Amino acid sequence: MTGFASDARAMSLVAFIAVITVTLLLCVMTAPDRDDLGEFYTGYRSLSPLRNGLAIAGDYVSAATVLSTVGVIALTGYDGLVLTLSTALSLVLLMFLLAEPLRNAGKFTMGDAFARRAPGPAVRVTACLVTLAALLPLMVVQLAGAGDLIAFVLGFDAAQFKTGCIVMLGLLMIGYAAIGGMKGTAFIQAVKTVVLAASSLVVAGLVLNRYGWSPGLLLGEAARGSGAGPAYLSSGLQFGGDSLDMISSQLTVVIGAACLPHITMRMYSARSARAVRRSLSWAVSAVVVICLALIVIGFGAAAVVGRRAITEADPQGKTSILLTSQALVGTHASTLGALLFTAVATAIFMTLLASISGMTLACANSLAHDLVAHGLRGRAGVRDATETNTARVAALAIGVPAIALATAAQNHNLQPLVTLSFCLGASALAPALILSLFWRRYTRAGLLCTLIGGTLFTAVVMTGTKLVSGSPQSVFPAYDFNWFPFTTTGIVSIPFGFAVGWLGTVLSRRDVYAQRQRYEAVEGWILAGARR
Repeated sequence: MTGFASDARAMSLVAFIAVITVTLLLCVMTAPDRDDLGEFYTGYRSLSPLRNGLAIAGDYVSAATVLSTVGVIALTGYDGLVLTLSTALSLVLLMFLLAEPLRNAGKFTMGDAFARRAPGPAVRVTACLVTLAALLPLMVVQLAGAGDLIAFVLGFDAAQFKTGCIVMLGLLMIGYAAIGGMKGTAFIQAVKTVVLAASSLVVAGLVLNRYGWSPGLLLGEAARGSGAGPAYLSSGLQFGGDSLDMISSQLTVVIGAACLPHITMRMYSARSARAVRRSLSWAVSAVVVICLALIVIGFGAAAVVGRRAITEADPQGKTSILLTSQALVGTHASTLGALLFTAVATAIFMTLLASISGMTLACANSLAHDLVAHGLRGRAGVRDATETNTARVAALAIGVPAIALATAAQNHNLQPLVTLSFCLGASALAPALILSLFWRRYTRAGLLCTLIGGTLFTAVVMTGTKLVSGSPQSVFPAYDFNWFPFTTTGIVSIPFGFAVGWLGTVLSRRDVYAQRQRYEAVEGWILAGARR
């Protein structure tokens, strides 16, 4: 059992049930009235910039981001702060570099944006497979962590209870994606963003109030509570002083986070280039506010809770935000304190639901639109109603394996899966998007080399990182087959993704002129749309 008061646990359970009821009702109310592709995939682009921006922020700030961010800052101090700021910077990069061209070049999925430059089933199928490879690990991590988190909040340790939570949340995510489509999941994401921002700001305010609103005093107490002393406020605690490892992690986060398919799909729901700019402005503002609040909470966790209590509850510090809110109000707190803890727990629960449903929808859309409608069926295509129904079935097809994998992996260290998703976003998807949108000579062969080569290279290099073996925190702590001396692959896999794309293009010169003519025809429309 946890140390949380019984009133707080009971209120949290009621809040969880209420969230499930309300979100399901929202999905049903906003569900497509008929089997229309535009309505299911983009909600007819009817979302306002504010609502779409909040949905983008909701997809971007996943439960893994919230829990890991606070934990990393609480345990590593300065290094965690830098990675958190890199998270916010990634969305700014998307806003200024890719958002408008991507919205103008795509229609429903990332495969549409690629196929505009290089049409053909091979590109569609490859885009779908890379989408699944990038998002399925994140879905497994979110689901597996959900079981532990809910059990931790409600005070149950039984393995059967955790498994039941995973299955329940998995079925909910399938329902949200299949019933609500783009519009339904956008409503859930928007509500989640508001609740998460509000609860995070309240906890951050309480942390600062505890230390007289003095950041210096807070940082001093955090350094003492961390057990690391002055090193806590200096670079190198997380990566053992290896600056290259830190640079690799920052590159991976900055380039990869905003290029994951469940983020980029929100660009297609904006009604115009001007609307996507305004949407990203709202999204960046919301993400920055949440990240700043999480930074304060992370330092507050080290100061108020202390490293020992944090690592005893979870070695990676993922329960730090809950422990901090509980410590601020006390174990046997008043009704107001129980409400605060319930609000934080509910915000994280909503983050879990919304994040997983967004990823499920992105995978389902790609399976139905890229793989089935345009990949396997080719020019024959399928009727709109058939494709919409296929997308709903695809949500089940991707959700069930995710549930099974999360159930099997719930007792293992899943950090490598999170890192793998971000590395694939940075090493395969980001180079493919940048080159296809901005390089005239980029050919179909180059695009396929980027997607396939970047994915395979990242997966191979990941097996040799510190997260897999060679350290007490790795997946296989008893073994040491660590041949790549970094935590993430970004420092080598990102250049590799661009390099193989360039090489594939150079070696397919016979396609250059045809590709250039097609690009010039497309380029004018994309850039003209950027002026609206």
